[in-house]
Amino acid sequence: MMEILLTWLRRLSHWLGFETADSFPPGHPYERTRWNGAYFDIASDVKPEDIERRLCEAISNTPLVFGYIDNPTPRMQRALLAVLEERMRNNRGRATELAVLLVQAYESPHISEIIPGLRSVVDATRGHDPGDRGRAVMAFLGSTQSPFDVIEMG
Repeated sequence: MMEILLTWLRRLSHWLGFETADSFPPGHPYERTRWNGAYFDIASDVKPEDIERRLCEAISNTPLVFGYIDNPTPRMQRALLAVLEERMRNNRGRATELAVLLVQAYESPHISEIIPGLRSVVDATRGHDPGDRGRAVMAFLGSTQSPFDVIEMG
């Protein structure tokens, strides 16, 4: 009886938004996407579209938080790529640091590739220094035509 009551209270707490969400709900196309709730204060009752929007805003404002997301969605990857592209274009420092975050994300076999060939570049540099891997990704992005103007597929 106590177990049933606790289960019911957990569900009620979730529905009322008293918990912090750390993933999309089961059945969502990106249900494997996880984030560290300590860095993203998102109530459990927030709709998935709004969750993704909030995460993308956080990435745009503080791109290093991308490192606290496992299996980021294509939209989240594009948010990071936009900041990376701006840093590459303006020759601002720490672009390699953001490229390394992208490399780390692509270590997962469950991430959706948003630019054809990006996974191949990441796989080809496996075993290299993280900075070298990041620079290889930046070279790849710089050699592709409009790598940051990727149309959202879903």
